[in-house]
Amino acid sequence: ERTTEVMNKLNQDYKEIPGVANSLSIAGYSLLGGYAGSNLGFSIVILDPWDERKTRETRIRSIAAEMKQRFDKMESAIVFPFAPPPIDGLGNAGGFQMEVLNKGGANYAQLQNTAQDLVQAGNDQSGLSGLNTTFRANEPQLFADVDRVKAKAMDIPLQTVFGTLQAYLGSAYVNDFTYNNRPYQVRVQAEPKFRASPKDIENLDVRDTNGKMVPISSIVKVKEMVGPSVVQRYKLYPSASVTGSPASGVSSGQALGMMEEMAAARLPPGFGYEWTGMSFQEKQAGSGQATIFLLAIVAVFLVLAAQYESWTSPAAVIAVVPLAALGVVLALVLRSADNNTYTQIGIVLLVALASKNAILIVEFASQERKDGKPIREAARNAARLRFRAILMTAVSSILGFLPLLFSSGAGAASRQAVGNAVVGGMIAATFFSLMFVPTFFVVFQSISELRKNKTARPATGDSVTTTAATNPSET
Repeated sequence: ERTTEVMNKLNQDYKEIPGVANSLSIAGYSLLGGYAGSNLGFSIVILDPWDERKTRETRIRSIAAEMKQRFDKMESAIVFPFAPPPIDGLGNAGGFQMEVLNKGGANYAQLQNTAQDLVQAGNDQSGLSGLNTTFRANEPQLFADVDRVKAKAMDIPLQTVFGTLQAYLGSAYVNDFTYNNRPYQVRVQAEPKFRASPKDIENLDVRDTNGKMVPISSIVKVKEMVGPSVVQRYKLYPSASVTGSPASGVSSGQALGMMEEMAAARLPPGFGYEWTGMSFQEKQAGSGQATIFLLAIVAVFLVLAAQYESWTSPAAVIAVVPLAALGVVLALVLRSADNNTYTQIGIVLLVALASKNAILIVEFASQERKDGKPIREAARNAARLRFRAILMTAVSSILGFLPLLFSSGAGAASRQAVGNAVVGGMIAATFFSLMFVPTFFVVFQSISELRKNKTARPATGDSVTTTAATNPSET
C-alpha cells in the first residue's frame, strides 16, 4: 500500500515536468534488478513528440536532471531516473552497468557498503552522473525456523507446514473457471488483517497424519532479521549492480575509464568488477576500431595495387588518408562531439572518399610519366590540371553531406556523428591532397624506378658474360 501511494504521487509529479506527456507506473517490481518486492516500483515516462520539445528544458537530459532534483527531496522513497537501453535486451538501462563481485567471501553488508562507496565516489565525479545501485543487504525480513525434529515426532509432514505458510501468507492456486467466455484463476490467501504481523503466523494450524489440527506455533518460531531480498550472481560470485551514465560532454568510453580507475583504487581486497550489458559489448568492440580502420586501408590499397599493377603508386594515394583523419579530430573538438560508433562508421567511409581525390592526381601523374615527362614535372602538371576537378568533386561531396551535419529531429545525433567525420575529413583530405599527394608521388615513384634500375643492372651483366663464354673468338 505504501509503495502504491508513492507511485501515485510520482505520477502527479511527472505531469508538472515540461516535456512529459504521460507515465505508466507499476508497483512491486524492480526494472533494474529484475525481481519483485513489495517496496519496489518503476515508472515508464512517456515524453512529448520530438517536434514539440524545442526548448532546452524539454530535452531528455534536462528532463532527467529536473526529475533528479525533485525526487532527491522525497523522504518516502529513493527515486532515480535513467534512460532505456539503446538496444532492447542488452541491459535494463542506458549508460553503463558494472557488476561489483564479492570474490573473497565477504558478507552481504560489506558488498552493499562497497557498492554504495563506489556509487558515492562516482557521483562526486564531474564526468559521471546518476550512479546508483539497487542492492540492499538490510531489508527487513521474517525468518520462520521450523523445528524439523519436533515436526517428525508429532507426525506433521514438512510439506504440510510449507504448504500452509504458502497458502495463507502468499497464495495457492486452486483451479480455473470460465465466466462470460473469459477464463479466471482461483487462488486462496488469508485476508490482509489476518497476515499483518508476525504473531498472525503463530495463529495458523496444520494437520498431522492422523487428521488432527496442531498449532503451527508449536513447531515454527518466527523472528525478525535483515538481509538481501534477492542475491544476484555474476560469474558465480555474489554481485551488486552499479548503473550510471556519462555527464554531458563526456563519451561513454571516458566514463568507463573513470569507473575502472575508481574501482581499481577503491575496491577492497576480495572484491572485483565486471562489465555487463551494453558496457560489455562496448569494451569488446572498442579495441577493434584501429583494426577496422587498418583493414579498410589495406582493402583500398590492394584494389589500387591490382589496378596500377604497382605497389608504390597506391602508397602515394593511401598516404593521405591518415592526414584526413586529422580533420575528423578537429571537427569533433570544434563541435564538442564524441567518438562514437557512428563516427567510426564515417571514418571508414572517409578512407574511400579521401583516396578518391588522391587518385585523380596520381592517375594523371602516372600517365604523364609514361609519356616521358620527368617525375617532378609530371607531378606538377597533374596537380595543376586536376586542381579544378578535385575541387568540384570535393565541394559537391561536402555540400551533399552538409544535411547530415546540421540535421535535426528524432535520431539526429547519429546523423550528426557521421556528418562530423565525413565533412571534417573531406575538408582535410581536399586540402592535404592538393598539398602533399604530388610530393608523395615524387617520393614513391622515385623509389619504384630506383628499385627497377637496380634489378635491371645485374640481369644485363649476366647476359654479356654468357655471350663472352659462348663466343670465345669474339673475345
